[in-house]
Amino acid sequence: MGSCIICGTPVEGRICDSHQEDVVFEFRGNDASQLTSGRFYNGTVDGYADFGVFVDLAPGVTGLLHRSELDRRLESLDWEPGDTVFVQVKNVRDNGNIDLGWSIRQSERDFRGALVQDADGDHDADESNESDDEEAEAPTVRHSNATKDDAETDADASHDDSSTDDSSADTSADDDTSDDSHRDAESEPSGDVERVEIGTLTDRVGQNVRIEGEVVSAQQTGGPTVFEVRDETGVVDAAAFVEAGVRAYPEVDVGSFVRLDGEVELRHNEIQVETEALVSLDGDDADTVRSRLDDALRGRARPDDVTPLADHDAVSAVETQLQDAAEEIRRALFESRPIIVRHTATADGYVAGAAVERAVLPLIREEHAKSDAEYHYFDRRPLEEAVYGMDAATNDVTRMLQDRDRHGEKLPLVLLVGTGATVESSDGLDLLSIYGAKRVVVDAAAVDAEIEDSTDVLVSPVLADADASDLSTGALVANLAAAVNDDVREDLRHLPAVSYWENAPEAYLDAASDAGYDETYVRELREAIALEAYYQSYEDKRELITDLLFDNGVTPDGDGENAGNLASHVSEQFRLKLDAEIETAQANLDSREEDGVQFAVLDTDAYTHRFDFPPTALLLDELHRRERDGETFVTIGVAMDELYLRSTADVDLRAVAEAARERAPEAGITAVGIRDGRIEFLSGRREQVKEAVVEAVAEQLA
Repeated sequence: MGSCIICGTPVEGRICDSHQEDVVFEFRGNDASQLTSGRFYNGTVDGYADFGVFVDLAPGVTGLLHRSELDRRLESLDWEPGDTVFVQVKNVRDNGNIDLGWSIRQSERDFRGALVQDADGDHDADESNESDDEEAEAPTVRHSNATKDDAETDADASHDDSSTDDSSADTSADDDTSDDSHRDAESEPSGDVERVEIGTLTDRVGQNVRIEGEVVSAQQTGGPTVFEVRDETGVVDAAAFVEAGVRAYPEVDVGSFVRLDGEVELRHNEIQVETEALVSLDGDDADTVRSRLDDALRGRARPDDVTPLADHDAVSAVETQLQDAAEEIRRALFESRPIIVRHTATADGYVAGAAVERAVLPLIREEHAKSDAEYHYFDRRPLEEAVYGMDAATNDVTRMLQDRDRHGEKLPLVLLVGTGATVESSDGLDLLSIYGAKRVVVDAAAVDAEIEDSTDVLVSPVLADADASDLSTGALVANLAAAVNDDVREDLRHLPAVSYWENAPEAYLDAASDAGYDETYVRELREAIALEAYYQSYEDKRELITDLLFDNGVTPDGDGENAGNLASHVSEQFRLKLDAEIETAQANLDSREEDGVQFAVLDTDAYTHRFDFPPTALLLDELHRRERDGETFVTIGVAMDELYLRSTADVDLRAVAEAARERAPEAGITAVGIRDGRIEFLSGRREQVKEAVVEAVAEQLA
C-alpha cells in the first residue's frame, strides 16, 4: 500500500483515481496493452502524415494523434521529428492501435507530478533507473501501433515507414559506443563494385549493393538520418546512423549526387537500404550520374503524343501545349519534386484538380518505395477566388520553405488550373519565381497574354486563337491528366461532362454515358461537388471527392441499381439550399431596362444568406440562367464592397470598371476577378457604384 503523490490518499501504487490526469507518465513498458487510457504521457514525435502525427511512447509503442484531436490546424504545428511532446492516451484498441489526444500542457512543470509506468506498475523515476539500464541492453524491433481505425489503412502504411526509420535507430543505438559503428557510418564506398538500379532492389533483399543517384530529401529523425535517393529507375530510403538524433554525412544534402553502399532490407513491406558507406560525388563522377538521370528523364517525362478524351477542336488546338505541361508534371514526379495543385473551390475547379490527382498519385506510388509518399509529393489546395494573389502565393512559399528546411524537400512545381491566367495573378506567380518554384498554368478562358512571362508553361486555347467558348477548364485539365498518365484514361472519361453547368458538348456527354454516367447522374455529381466545394473550402477533401467522382458504385455498363447513392444524397441537399435562396432572390430582384439592355439587380447583402450555401457567385450564375431573357440580359449582384456581373453578351469587365470609375471617381472601382466577373469598390460609395456599372454596361452593349 502506497500513498498518492498529489493528495496523500492511501492507494495501490503511486496515484489515486481522481488525480490520474494531474500526473505525466514516462512509459517504459513494451506493449500497448500496458498503457492506461486517460493518462498523460511524454513521447517523441516520430513523423507526420496527412491525417495526424505519430508519437512514440516507448520503443515499439507508437500512437496516432489524429488531426481532429488538435486545437489548431495540423500545418501550423511546429513539432519536429525527435521532439519531446505530451499527449493523452484516449484509447487502446484491441488490435494494438493507440488513439492519442491533445494536451494543452506541453512541459513537465505544467503537471502536478511525474511518474514512471512500466510493465510492473507505477514508480518514482529513481526506482526504475536500475531496471531501465538492464532493458537498454536488449535490442528492440519497431512495430506498427498507429492507425486511427480500420478505415485508415494508408495511415498504417504511413506509420510503417516512419517506424522503419526509428527501427534502424533502435538497432544501431545498441552499438553506438563501438568505434567500428561510428566509423562505418562515416565511411566511403571503396572497391570495384558493380552499381545496381534502385528499381531492382525488391529482388535483392538481404544483399549488399551499391547505388548511385541524387539525394531528393534528407531528414533527421530521432534515430538515423534518412536520405531519399533517386536514380533513373526509382527512389529509395537510405538510413545512415551515427547516434540517435545526430546528422550522418552532414556534407550530403538535397541535390547532392552520391554513391552509396548498404544492405537492402524489407521492413513492413517497404524497401530500405541500411547505409554502410556513402560519398558525395563531384567532378566527372557527378556529371556522369547527372547525365544518366537527365537522359532517363527526357525519355520518361515527355509523352509521345496527346490523345484527347473526345473530339474537341479547342483541345486539339493546344495539344503541343498539353504535351509541354504533361512533361513538366511528369518530370517533377521523376525528380521527386512535390506537386502543388491550385484550383478554384467550384465544381469545375474540383473536377480539374481531382483529374490531376487521379493521374499523379499512382505514378508517385510507383516511383517511391515509401507508402506515405503521396502525402509528401502531392497536395491539392483549393482557392476561394479565381485569382492567385499574394495571400495564396505567400502561403505556398511559406510552406514550401518550411518543407525544404524541416524535411529536406525540393521546391515544388505549382500547377494552377482555372486560376493564375490573368495579370491580377502576376505578383503571386512572380513570388514563386523568385524562389525557383516551377509554374504551370492551365485555363480555358480569361487568359492574358502578358501572363506568359510569369509562367514556365501556359496552356490556353485563347492564346492559340482557338474558339474556347464551349470548353471548360475541367475538360481541358482532364485531357491533360490523361496525357500525364494514360493508364487512368478510363477513370477520367466522365469528368469533362461533370464540369459543365450547361451546354456540355455532345462528345463529352457520350463519353460519360459510355463510362456508365447518364445525364442525370452527371448532373448529380456536378451539384454534389459544388456543395462539398463550399464547405471547408480551403481543404482538398481528397477521400470524399474520390468517393463522389470515382468510387460511387457505378458498374462499367452503367446498370448498377445503387449507382449514385452518395451523389444523389448530396445533390438533393444542393438543390434544396439553392432553390430556397433563388426563391428569395427572385422576389427581391430590381428588374429594369437601360438603353435597350435588360437588367436584374440583386442586393446580395440584404436578400441572401452570405455565410451559408450557395456562395454569391454560384447563386448569381443560377439566377442568371433562370431569369435571362433575350440576347442582352445582364444580372448584377451587389454586396457591401463587391459586385458580380453576368451577361448573355460578351462584356469587357475591365472596360466596364474603367467607364464606371469615370462616373464615380472616388469609389475605388477595380476589376479584380476577370474570370468570375467581380468588381471591388469602397463600401461607402455602394449605390453610386451600382448605378455607374449599370450605365457602363448598357453603354458597352448598346
